[in-house]
Amino acid sequence: MIMRWIALAAAGLLPGLTAAQDAQALHVASLAATCANCHGTQGRAVDGSVVPGLAGMPRDYMSTQLKAFKSGGRPATIMHQLSKGYSDAQIEQLATYFSAQKK
Repeated sequence: MIMRWIALAAAGLLPGLTAAQDAQALHVASLAATCANCHGTQGRAVDGSVVPGLAGMPRDYMSTQLKAFKSGGRPATIMHQLSKGYSDAQIEQLATYFSAQKK
């Protein structure tokens, strides 16, 4: 439940947040922004791109895939390297954030 709240806060869908909540939402949004170069702003990939968009992707699916990249269980060109830089908590935050984004 907390992860869903973080995603909504990061998406700016919860008015009246405290400073700590704003800071957490900003942290999650900036973490997600690191994916923009390949997956598009807020996870919306460019039409026709071979790289998948992340916006609206099911949370559990994304979390599973990122953990598989991190462990080496899923082959990749770059994601296996990038995902090693994320903690499991950050992976959950990313999955929650992107699942809350509209396609």
